Amino acid sequence: MQDKIGLKVAFYVTQADIGRFGGRIRTVANRLPCTGRTLLQEPDISDLDIYDEALRSTANKGASAITARLRRAIETGVYSDGDQLPAERQLATAFGAARSTIRKVLDNLEQEGLVYRRVGSGTFVNYAGPLANTVGDVSDLISPLQLIEARFAVEPTMTRLAAIHATRRDLDSIEDVLARLEGCGNDKNAFSRWDSEFHLLLARCSRNPLIVHLYQQINDARSHAQWAAMKDIILTPDQIGAYNNQHRGIYEALTRRDVTSAVQLIEEHLHKARADLVGASSD
Repeated sequence: MQDKIGLKVAFYVTQADIGRFGGRIRTVANRLPCTGRTLLQEPDISDLDIYDEALRSTANKGASAITARLRRAIETGVYSDGDQLPAERQLATAFGAARSTIRKVLDNLEQEGLVYRRVGSGTFVNYAGPLANTVGDVSDLISPLQLIEARFAVEPTMTRLAAIHATRRDLDSIEDVLARLEGCGNDKNAFSRWDSEFHLLLARCSRNPLIVHLYQQINDARSHAQWAAMKDIILTPDQIGAYNNQHRGIYEALTRRDVTSAVQLIEEHLHKARADLVGASSD
């Protein structure tokens, strides 16, 4: 049973499985303390039989079905960039497949560029999110105010999803970036870099690849000259401190799973960014 817990089996169960096995499966999913990706809810585990049944439903479906399951786990952030996948033996046990089938699965993932292998060490994830198509000339046409409007369209929803889906490891990553933000002092370029990373981590916590893709494009637009010029005007030491206080509040709301507060705080954050932008433009 410990092998199954370590394999993060909760995330191998599809929506079809949920429909087939009922609401019980979601309840148990929130109770699995997955090794390396510990969920926030960790009550005692008393019944994992439903997962045995769900996993058996995947058994012997062949390499393509198992590849699809693992691909989905990687693309939705269950396994993050650089994470080590379980050993062939563990994967074979979890999926009820032959080790030769698992080797074919790993070959498929490697050919897709989702994993790489280190001889003697194992298989590791090589995926930092959907590749952002360059927005090219569009970024040069977007004004800083239009950029804020786009963020209003995306960030409240992605933050709501982040409050629901973020794992302990996600929160640790956000906290690390927050520490870097709070250590930037008066360095505007460092603040801008880590601010972009903070918001991109929120997008990744949404577990929605399209939202991640959209936010990567937003970050690309933020790197262009028009925004860089406004940044030099807006990012005074006091403003950097105020933005970081808001970042800290958003992080703390995520740790409490407080969806309402998280969304309210990100909206306040964006309102402040827009007001500062308008103020700087009128100077």
